[in-house]
Amino acid sequence: MNFKVPRGTQDILPSETWKWQQVEQIIDELCDLYRYKEIRTPIFEQTELFQRLVGDTTDVVQKEMYTFTDKGDRSMTLRPEGTAPVVRSFVENKMFGYPDQPVKLYYTGPMFRYERQQAGRYRQFVQFGAEAIGSADPAIDAEVIALALDVYKRVGLTKLKLVINSLGDTECRSEHRKALIAHFEPHIGEFCADCQSRLEKNPLRILDCKVDSKHPLMASAPSLTDYLNEDSTRYFDAVKSYLEDAGIDYEVDANLVRGLDYYNHTAFEIMSSSEGFGAITTLCGGGRYNGLAEEIGGPSAPGIGFAMSIERLLLAMEAEGIAFEDPSALDVYIVTLGDAARHPGFKLLGELRAAGIRTDMDYMDRKMKAQMKSADRLNARIVLVIGEDEVTEGVVQMKNMAEGTQEKVANSDIITALQEKLN
Repeated sequence: MNFKVPRGTQDILPSETWKWQQVEQIIDELCDLYRYKEIRTPIFEQTELFQRLVGDTTDVVQKEMYTFTDKGDRSMTLRPEGTAPVVRSFVENKMFGYPDQPVKLYYTGPMFRYERQQAGRYRQFVQFGAEAIGSADPAIDAEVIALALDVYKRVGLTKLKLVINSLGDTECRSEHRKALIAHFEPHIGEFCADCQSRLEKNPLRILDCKVDSKHPLMASAPSLTDYLNEDSTRYFDAVKSYLEDAGIDYEVDANLVRGLDYYNHTAFEIMSSSEGFGAITTLCGGGRYNGLAEEIGGPSAPGIGFAMSIERLLLAMEAEGIAFEDPSALDVYIVTLGDAARHPGFKLLGELRAAGIRTDMDYMDRKMKAQMKSADRLNARIVLVIGEDEVTEGVVQMKNMAEGTQEKVANSDIITALQEKLN
């Protein structure tokens, strides 16, 4: 029987994993710079957590979750997104009692959604996300957006567009909801079954529908910005002002609603404007979610966050022709000739690694020519050749591959000599 990787997933092979590692290193460094601390939550949670926080009218909950019943007859779900688990942990571990607020957290890990596979979109995908919980200051909204943008800029992306909107507070949403129902209800029969079911439950979700996106009523739907009250308008203006203070360009899109129910006030997306990126241009999305902690029994703890797909980040780099420098070049390759050289060569291998020198050797019992070819393929900077004569003399032949030079070095001096050559 031939086994294959499950549909919608991928094997990330060693020829690619180093790119992921470099992105993750950039993320770690930037989060440290911004003082966001890493949090690691379980890969699965109680299903009700996502139903309550993400929203039972969303595509994520209705169609895309991987849900199973465990041996205790409990409904569990592989996490489809990262905010709900982080907020659950924030409440459960009483982080709202920390002296330093807001609590600034980030995560990087696999998420799971049963959706149609497309370029850069998988059923198991890796997401980096950041959450700032505990502050209603519009300045923290701007900081979160700046962090997301900085990740893309740090990897070299230049063709970026930030789109923002305000979803208002509960009062605004209520008035806008009534207007949307009145707008769509006379013609709701022309829309898909999902939109019809959302009309009363959450008509804002209709605006996010992919099936009916070209329907004329979509373009003429009441804009949420027309229903912003004074407080919401003031908040949105403050966010825009802080973005301008930070030198961040943005566009306001009144139709931006995001696909999850928990957002209010600030919503944003970062898009790639690269011509080669494809039809789906969104790289990252996020927004404010005041009230989420209270929904699961916590105190008032307003928050804001974002999430980005690492797969789509790498795809955007490819579209812009950006490549990391491959760090996999080998410092030293040890060539051993004959049985007498095997044990001394293996002993030296361990000593060089202990000294922090990236070293490898042949394990296939190949001739010298084949070993030298292997060293060349691995981009070894130095080759150490050990034969019977070298063992007897207590030396190695050190060949500098770039310079084409070779010299005899005593065993007692080899680490010092290598450090001088490699630095």
